[in-house]
Amino acid sequence: MTPLLSLSCRSLLNRRGTVGLTVFAIAVSVMLVLGVERLRHDAKSSFANTISGTDLIVGARSGTIQLLLYSVFRIGNATNNIAWKSYRDIAAQPEIAWTVPLSLGDSHHGFRVMGTTADYFRHYRYGRKQPLRFAAGVAFEDVFDAILGADAAKALGYELGDAIVVSHGLGQTGFARHEDKPFKVVGILAKTGTPVDRTVHVSLAGIEAIHIDWRSGSRVPGMTTDADTVRQMDLQPKAITAFLVGTKSRFAAFRLQRTINEYPREPLLAVLPGVALQELWDLMGTAEAALSAISMFVVAAGLLGMMTMLLSGLNERRREIAILRSVGARPAHVFGMLVLEAAFISLGGALVGLVMLYAGLLVAQPLIDVQYGLFLSIGLPTARDLTLLGVIFFAGVLVGAVPGYRAYRHSLADGMIVRT
Repeated sequence: MTPLLSLSCRSLLNRRGTVGLTVFAIAVSVMLVLGVERLRHDAKSSFANTISGTDLIVGARSGTIQLLLYSVFRIGNATNNIAWKSYRDIAAQPEIAWTVPLSLGDSHHGFRVMGTTADYFRHYRYGRKQPLRFAAGVAFEDVFDAILGADAAKALGYELGDAIVVSHGLGQTGFARHEDKPFKVVGILAKTGTPVDRTVHVSLAGIEAIHIDWRSGSRVPGMTTDADTVRQMDLQPKAITAFLVGTKSRFAAFRLQRTINEYPREPLLAVLPGVALQELWDLMGTAEAALSAISMFVVAAGLLGMMTMLLSGLNERRREIAILRSVGARPAHVFGMLVLEAAFISLGGALVGLVMLYAGLLVAQPLIDVQYGLFLSIGLPTARDLTLLGVIFFAGVLVGAVPGYRAYRHSLADGMIVRT
């Protein structure tokens, strides 16, 4: 076996230029496969960890995914609001430990503005029940205080004490600006990798205050109430968009969910966040499968390139093979040599691809974290990664068997014929 290994290594070194390109092609394929797998795994983990420690999300009756999108991911709008009286009635249920009301509908330079209470910063959890932390400042106390998510603060360049003007409606500019009642930045949250980072948080009273001169979504002509006057008014909201619920026990969550879904005063929907997240992820299963299929096709192309290289080199190596046969090498030895060459190329491509993957992760991790809020883990290869590498390696060995079989069939006389 040792002479066969030596012959294979020397043959590869003699053709190092072509072999190097083939190894690189396979390495790129391996990097792509493992990169897609790492991205899929970390995206799913980040997706599932967007909200934790919350037992129910309650909103107007619509769809489970729609409720999850606007209440947690700040995407889209609610079909209807929840009356404040209904919210207070449900919040008084004995099974409930805490509630956090949410009010959406405004924006600031493309970032969603969410009205809530100070309980949001005490009870909201993400990841493995990690609490929200302040990178600077404190929770709001005044009606016109605002707390920015990490991405919003960085993108807009805001610091503590800066004034911001909220726009009515969504988009980069909104429909109308509440310039007469600006907010002051009093806090900036630490990075979470969730939609919290792209949210401008204000109080429920603040949401009511900026709309005190508005009726049915538009400003009342001639009606102007300054900020100081508004502070003295009753700013209890008439309605909210949704609210988060924490129950005293997991079993209570199921009973409470049914009670809310059958609430007689208005049509409401209560969903379990984990179930809703899984439903939403399942909708993206097609895209996930497509990414995996594309990466596997790239690997197949790399392996086919290796087989093509070995096959195209057979005609040039006929004399080499004939000489080996003439000095005692058997057809099985020739077959084994070519299979070993394919194994070395596949192994080299897999190892180089693994190195390229980690180098790419080191460069891309901070960029993807900042731009998309997705944290890519850099750890040891997982069992699935090693399985994929093993499959690619054995596929390379099998591909190498094709030129090996052709060489096996070459006869000594055929190899000594000079072809013109």
